[in-house]
Amino acid sequence: MKNMNCISLIGMPAVGKSTIGVLLAKALGYAFLDTDLLIQVTTQRTLPQIIAEDGFLELRKIEADVIGSVDCARTVIATGGSAVHAPQSMTHLRSLGRIVYLCADVNILQTRIGNLESRGVAAAADATLESIIAERLPMYERFSDLTIDAGQHPAIVLANLLQALGVNADIN
Repeated sequence: MKNMNCISLIGMPAVGKSTIGVLLAKALGYAFLDTDLLIQVTTQRTLPQIIAEDGFLELRKIEADVIGSVDCARTVIATGGSAVHAPQSMTHLRSLGRIVYLCADVNILQTRIGNLESRGVAAAADATLESIIAERLPMYERFSDLTIDAGQHPAIVLANLLQALGVNADIN
């Protein structure tokens, strides 16, 4: 039986899932797993390469397979922004522990993302940041246990997240 103490972070690309994930793992004494990096190691290609060669739907399929294979305990898991497109992935993450939706204002995301294409965002070529947010927002909200504003300094986001989780941790 899987240990029920992982924390999975979901949200838009560039919202800070990896950054906050590393900080949260350090504060809790947990391991850290970035599913985007796991995809790249597994396929030996970058996310933009997968999209360019096989399309964004193939990236989503690979992402679902990779997330479905994750078996860990006491781990903070940073997912790709499109993980919510695979309900089986979200069910699997739920079986491992809590799911936290990190959100930020569209202007903050735009500044952080820069070019959607070079970022490796699993979305149609004609998609805009606004259309991706509109498509994914209901899924982020449906699958999450908590929502945290990640549009602030990482230390503030971490402190708010720890408080929401009910954890007293030394974040220095």
